[in-house]
Amino acid sequence: MIEVRLGAAAAGDELVEGSTDELRTTAGTLARAATAGRTEVSRPGLGGAGLTAFTEGLALGGYQFSLASTPSPRRRIELRAADDRAAFERGLANASATAWARDLANTPAATKTPEWLAREAARVLRPAGVDVQIRDEAWLAEQGFGGVLAVGSGSAAPPRLIHASWRPRSAPADTHVVLVGKGITFDTGGLNVKTGDGMRTMKTDMSGGAAVLAALRLIATLQLPVRVSVLVPCAENSFGGASFRPGDVVRHVGGRTSEITNTDAEGRLVLADALAYAAARLKPTVLVDLATLTGAMKVALGLRTAGFFATTDALAGQLTAAAAASGEPLWRMPLAADYEGSLGSAIADADNAPGSPGAITAALFLQHFTGGLPWAHLDIAGPARAPKDDGIFAQGATGFGTRLLASWVEDLAAHR
Repeated sequence: MIEVRLGAAAAGDELVEGSTDELRTTAGTLARAATAGRTEVSRPGLGGAGLTAFTEGLALGGYQFSLASTPSPRRRIELRAADDRAAFERGLANASATAWARDLANTPAATKTPEWLAREAARVLRPAGVDVQIRDEAWLAEQGFGGVLAVGSGSAAPPRLIHASWRPRSAPADTHVVLVGKGITFDTGGLNVKTGDGMRTMKTDMSGGAAVLAALRLIATLQLPVRVSVLVPCAENSFGGASFRPGDVVRHVGGRTSEITNTDAEGRLVLADALAYAAARLKPTVLVDLATLTGAMKVALGLRTAGFFATTDALAGQLTAAAAASGEPLWRMPLAADYEGSLGSAIADADNAPGSPGAITAALFLQHFTGGLPWAHLDIAGPARAPKDDGIFAQGATGFGTRLLASWVEDLAAHR
């Protein structure tokens, strides 16, 4: 990220007001225009949530991911605003976590194997007080993670499960949040192979996993008194002699089976295992998953808004409020049981690619693995990636969901 420092506002400067979204976007645009060396930005009197948003915008607007042999010139912004150090530091923390999510998703798949992603999660989260366990393919087989093993079967890089836990002493015993993020480190589509254009951005197909890991980092940084567990099922959906095939039947954690009719509908297969495992073994009070799951959601809502499904109005309201507070917009979609029949299979419990309406049938597919718990599914296929530099976004991964999830957990802590 660009370096941002807080300084005292000069006498006589006028306060420029705006909504937090406007402040965040404006700051991002300013940061992108900053040249090498030191740039001064004055917003006197700006404090609280406005200062937090503006700081986020400066830091994220200046984000760059580059593996070029020549490093980018160092840039520094000095922000002159109200002496509200807490709001400023919160903005930096929010931006730092989001930038880490972007870094994870932007890392090329040649580096970002499931094992690399798991080790990177452990490297960053363990010093923050988070317990991180890395489960290998032998453990996955013992526990019945048939979906994860099937998706990863065509790759030379075996699958992994990341299980990260934040359990502070002050956390109440009656609340346990479990976040599940799709961790497909590269998606060729498998034997139902994608086109070249369709594959070009697929190193970011683990953006949901990156977001839940980064949200947990922010939750730990803020020392939020809520028990939170994160599961990221990681696999590379490649193709080869050992790949899973259309016509195969996969058995998930808990025994439910899926007929494979499209190997490119792989995200729901790995999420299904993780959700079923969480519901059966972790005793959560609420489940939320994030995934770049369907092109249908991107068609429906575009590139800035994520669609979500929720089984309770209370959970939907909480997430909508967190979305507004974080500047990461959500739109609730109907979990329409009318389409349940589309999941039917002659040889298994469900078809993994039941067709239109694609986002709804994908959510209905996943709901069967949630154990009847309060659950929300966030399909971030649109806003997880930015096609160009704009506002706080740099072309590539956006880190969408990181601040939203942390804001939601923070609200849970405040209202416990």
